[in-house]
Amino acid sequence: MSYFRITDWESAYTSDTYVVGGDRWPAAWVEPARAFRDSLAMSGRAKLDLIYEPGERNRFDLFLPAEKPRGLVVFIHGGYWLELDKSYWSHLAAGPIANGYAVSIPSYTLCPENRLTGIAKEVASAIGAASDMIDGPMMLAGHSAGGQLAARMVTATSPLAASIQTRIRHVVSISGLHDLRPIMKRAMNEFLRIDVAEAMAESPALLEPADNVRITCWVGGTERAEFIRQNALLANIWTGLGAATAAVVEPDQNHFTILDGLTDPMHALTRTLLSE
Repeated sequence: MSYFRITDWESAYTSDTYVVGGDRWPAAWVEPARAFRDSLAMSGRAKLDLIYEPGERNRFDLFLPAEKPRGLVVFIHGGYWLELDKSYWSHLAAGPIANGYAVSIPSYTLCPENRLTGIAKEVASAIGAASDMIDGPMMLAGHSAGGQLAARMVTATSPLAASIQTRIRHVVSISGLHDLRPIMKRAMNEFLRIDVAEAMAESPALLEPADNVRITCWVGGTERAEFIRQNALLANIWTGLGAATAAVVEPDQNHFTILDGLTDPMHALTRTLLSE
């Protein structure tokens, strides 16, 4: 019998060095995102830098379909809670918008200025501000660290108001980090400052799901093994706690290309996200 033990936590949770051309990201998203924003702004369908809290990064962009929105999608970005902002991801709104949904993409105050508990509260505030502007059902999606935040919004201790939680029909965590304890073993925790108490309070896999949660955990088949394990982990645990769950491994996609599906209105990722 052979046993497996992780000894290199940096390697286990680092994606770009294990993807051919991985150093292209996140810069590869900048131009598509800018072009998408400019296109919608020209037609009056982009509301940019809307304020949801007084902090410098407490802004969100709202992208609108041509017709009255059928509902609202909120996309929460990743970057290990340490980097990036809403401007990198605008083009990911294309798929939901083509299906008639408005899309909100917020920024939030990063670590080390913030902590994960504070980020969750800011994201909840951003979701609340967008929900006040758009009627109808809501869907949440998040990538990597954003997957943790999206799932955190539908836990029993969610910082979201109950009236907003009842509108959420589906959550899709894309390559999500659902158990934060391994991240404490990485060098970056000098800046994240996750301790045991915060890991227990902010890890979706260690929390109860809220009532009537439906969540899909979606990951690329060529991602690092730990991302695939974390993907299966949340679906497995929450299934046993009464949530409606699914775990999807999309073949041939890595930690970066996995997001491409959201740009396509007919892609399985977009259709799954919008399914009611």
